[in-house]
Amino acid sequence: SSGINAEYGDMTWRISSIPINTGSEDDYLLIPPSQDWVQKQVDKSLLSRGLEYGEDSEWNRCNLRSYYFHNIKTIFTGVPKTGCSNWIEALLRAEGDLDHSLDPTRVRWVHGKASGNHRMGANSSMINTYSKQDFEEAFSFTVVRNPWTRMVSAYRDKVSQEETQGGSMDGTRKSIVSLMRNITDKEELNDLYPTFTEFARWLALRQATQKKSLDGHFAPQWRTLCIPYVKYDFVVPLEFAKELSPEIWQRIGSSDISLLGSYDKSSDPRLQKSALMAQEWLSELDSETVEKLYSIYEADFIMMNYSNFTDPNFPLPLNEENKSTK
Repeated sequence: SSGINAEYGDMTWRISSIPINTGSEDDYLLIPPSQDWVQKQVDKSLLSRGLEYGEDSEWNRCNLRSYYFHNIKTIFTGVPKTGCSNWIEALLRAEGDLDHSLDPTRVRWVHGKASGNHRMGANSSMINTYSKQDFEEAFSFTVVRNPWTRMVSAYRDKVSQEETQGGSMDGTRKSIVSLMRNITDKEELNDLYPTFTEFARWLALRQATQKKSLDGHFAPQWRTLCIPYVKYDFVVPLEFAKELSPEIWQRIGSSDISLLGSYDKSSDPRLQKSALMAQEWLSELDSETVEKLYSIYEADFIMMNYSNFTDPNFPLPLNEENKSTK
């Protein structure tokens, strides 16, 4: 796929050899973007879908991946594969539901019994117990991520042979292999795993034919978010979670709470294992598949003006507002 251009509006991406950022020329991009810039990007993402915010907040229209913590007056929407397990656990500690950090392997418990009574949604106990004013007075935030690294993370966690904390989705794994390799024998499928390329092609095909049926781990992030029904007070790019989390806890009033942090030793997101792995795997895809995948997640890319995997600053948001402070 070397040398092929893919046009996306005013954005031209060249699928070629991957340049690695080794200098300091673009280090201003390592400065977290302001929330003013972030909110403008969210507005652009909404506009790309033909939407805009309404006059009133409608928290009752959120799905069950949004949580209300009454004691700390906080609402959090957990987008899969953005570190949401860590955030939920930390919020449970701030709320007073937990008095210690959990073993990372207890992810299912965090998403299940531990947080179940905090879930929002049209018919949830949260919506029926608390008033609209309670929700409007709460501090609301969410976390988003570069769609490319999120896609690779979903593959590794849910359908690859790699052992991870989140737990695999065996049914989906077998469906991918069955479709992509034309295998129908159930016994044969038990020990087979899709390659990343097979997963990517399946994702593009599945979204084209069954747009609303993608699991939340694979679906665009905007499908999980409550926008445009509500406007979040704070949107955190995962690439800057470490830098921005103290501000989140200060807003909540629980500055002594900390996240588990990154699993990667490198503080520069451009050099972390997840980004380098994503660059390698994505560069092996054909241009047609890349174009289809971009079209699926276009609104997510716009939401933070996220860089493409061919960009030396991948996976950072391409935020030019800090360039003058360099």
